[in-house]
Amino acid sequence: MKAVGLSRYLPIEDPRALEDVELPPPAAPQGQDLLVGVQAVSVNPVDTKLRRSGTGEEIPHRVLGFDAAGVVLATGPEVTAFEVGDEVYYAGDVTRPGCDAQLQLVDERLVGRKPATLDFAEAAALPLTTLTAWELLFQRMPYQLDGRRNAGRVLLVIGGAGGVGSMAIQLGRHAGFTVVATASRKETRAWCRQLGAEHVIDHRQPLAPQLHALGIAQVDAALNLADTDRYWQPLGELLAPQGHVGLIVEPAGDLRIGDPYKAKCIGIHWEFMFARARFRTADMIEQHRILTRAASLIDAGELRSTLTRRMGAINAANLREAHRLLEAGSATGKLALEGWD
Repeated sequence: MKAVGLSRYLPIEDPRALEDVELPPPAAPQGQDLLVGVQAVSVNPVDTKLRRSGTGEEIPHRVLGFDAAGVVLATGPEVTAFEVGDEVYYAGDVTRPGCDAQLQLVDERLVGRKPATLDFAEAAALPLTTLTAWELLFQRMPYQLDGRRNAGRVLLVIGGAGGVGSMAIQLGRHAGFTVVATASRKETRAWCRQLGAEHVIDHRQPLAPQLHALGIAQVDAALNLADTDRYWQPLGELLAPQGHVGLIVEPAGDLRIGDPYKAKCIGIHWEFMFARARFRTADMIEQHRILTRAASLIDAGELRSTLTRRMGAINAANLREAHRLLEAGSATGKLALEGWD
């Protein structure tokens, strides 16, 4: 089968960083696995981090990619939720081969039916970021999707134009929060407003004065999706007593978890979307449920795809360009590739 893999961990400028390869197809699915014919993939920061994670020594070809949409080609004997021919979307499992290949095995408990109103590329842009934002807001934090319960609450999304931020804005607005997003460029500020942010402020400038100018003295919840260290102290000061902060980026230094976090009893929540699959938790099926519910909201017009750029066919050259754009910090929303040469 065709795939894009790496045999050395290299900078993206090196043409060997990602290469077109031919690999043996996966074995027949067992247990609750699905064999999926991959039609489209999206790219996330986790791909670039993993590509840079090792030494320059040669390794067996490794396939990355953790956002896909495709068609079920075969099912394991314990599969109950899907049949051959179903169109699906998923992020998958970071401990297994990724989706940058024509065929992939994935546990059905991590898979949802593809939104019927989206094409494969539009759907592939969604799973990882939807799961991350959803789990963080409605499972790690004590909030619910029911908009009536969050009326009057303020949600601050730092890095609103990124992949996770783009979904967090939509989910926060759907859940009834007043959503304030941060963005620094004209086009990213406009994007955040299109997704439903009621206010957009500049994360390159001090946050508090900008919020105070909007009449917002404190926020109930904050998602720091950009730089844990940089915004740690400002968020501690901005968050309301018994508020909540969500984090997805590892700190570079040692964070002082004292006041004002301790004094205010602020809840600190880490989100790693792959935790359920990595540790085979008893509630793995929650990701199937989240993606299924998200698909219903998309088909009802309540949520939208965050795809902003189609990068062409799934091949090494196009994936290298997608990695380069992500590493440069110049991507808005999500990038996707579709079809095979």
